[in-house]
Amino acid sequence: MTSKIRCNDEVIILTGKDKGKKGKIKYFFNSTLVIIEGINIIKKHIKPNPSNSESVGGIIEKENFIHISNIAVFNNKTGKPDRIGFKIIKGKKLRFLKSNNQII
Repeated sequence: MTSKIRCNDEVIILTGKDKGKKGKIKYFFNSTLVIIEGINIIKKHIKPNPSNSESVGGIIEKENFIHISNIAVFNNKTGKPDRIGFKIIKGKKLRFLKSNNQII
């Protein structure tokens, strides 16, 4: 099954600590989890590695996964989250926003 949401789509967060924030999808993981630029930032504690002189250790901030059900595509014209549909035009399957039929 093809996902209606793809990389580089501008999305808005629907639930959780980052609710209402917008960002672009950077990476998909197993079609249900995504990483979004600047969203769901976590702090990871890294131990120093004595065998690797470059690994100093410390606290690193990085983006964590968020489930695809907690995001929606952002419609710039209406300023609200929107749903996506598919149309076949001239033999090509295209995505469109359902509120105003704008092709993505």
